[in-house]
Amino acid sequence: MCLFSESEGQHKFKKMNLSNLKPAKGSTKNSKRIGRGTGSGRGGTSTRGHKGAGSRSGHSTKIGFEGGQMPLQRRVPKVGFKPINRTEYVGVNLDVLQGLAEKFNLTTIDFAALQQHGLASKNDLVKILGRGEVKAKIEVTAHAFSATAQKAIEAAGGSIVKL
Repeated sequence: MCLFSESEGQHKFKKMNLSNLKPAKGSTKNSKRIGRGTGSGRGGTSTRGHKGAGSRSGHSTKIGFEGGQMPLQRRVPKVGFKPINRTEYVGVNLDVLQGLAEKFNLTTIDFAALQQHGLASKNDLVKILGRGEVKAKIEVTAHAFSATAQKAIEAAGGSIVKL
């Protein structure tokens, strides 16, 4: 690889070696040399201010400390609760099942069909919920059913199977 400089319409190539390597312009910055005399502008108190715990070595504040002001994690109220061993279901409504049955002429809708049409992934638990209505006679297989969904499916002449 060669560096070149343009002069009088011709390229003069300089061979790249360890003696002429340097970082790109603006990519590096000199660090602040603190505590190196008053002439540096950062001598004296070395940017720590006058006296107090903050000026002394070994000082650190607690995480979330806001100088005595009531910290954010104590100002904001506690809300909600999630039990550790809860079971989370992916909800599928009756109107979605009806749409699937009409569009793809399905008489049985099982977990594999829901997976195939992108309504559930392989590790999900599926619960059938009661929004909408079912007109088609379908057999639905899922992990759980709401009471209204179960009644609606059976009223349309269909059946349910719990996994």
